[in-house]
Amino acid sequence: MTAFENQQLVLTAIGEDRSGIVSELTQLVSDCHCNIIDSRIAILGNEFTFIMLLSGDMSAISRVEHTLPVKSMELGLLTMMKRTSAHQHSNFSAGYTLEYHGIDMPGTLSKMTRFFAEQSINICSLKSDTYEESDKTHMRCELEINIPTDVDVDAFKIKFEDLSGVLNVDYVLRRIR
Repeated sequence: MTAFENQQLVLTAIGEDRSGIVSELTQLVSDCHCNIIDSRIAILGNEFTFIMLLSGDMSAISRVEHTLPVKSMELGLLTMMKRTSAHQHSNFSAGYTLEYHGIDMPGTLSKMTRFFAEQSINICSLKSDTYEESDKTHMRCELEINIPTDVDVDAFKIKFEDLSGVLNVDYVLRRIR
């Protein structure tokens, strides 16, 4: 790869939530002549979290790496950066979204993610939270998963139905690709 080919950088920023942080960080990226390929924002407690995948030539990526520490100090952010390369897509037979919910019980998310790992199923995205309803804490989770070509989808669905019964969660599984 030459200095003129696109490089990639994962940038993570965490700090107290307040207006203007996204604007400041995206302006820095733009000023350094990088492009935001992918990004995620979440508010966790009172903390703002921002993850971006940037692309640019080697000098643009280097500019971000050198200017971000000063900007993060100004903004009171904890930042981390890591160079990476383009994601290599695996062969998979299908992609699904899975939404499940139920009474919040410790370990449910851990058991779900362990189940997917044991089935060699890739989790592409995950969002989970809790909410109060009828004086009980409930949890909900949204996942996007890819099922590899060597996994029997029908057998997976049967095993997942069994697990959801054991964990006492309701779910919706939708094929998306």
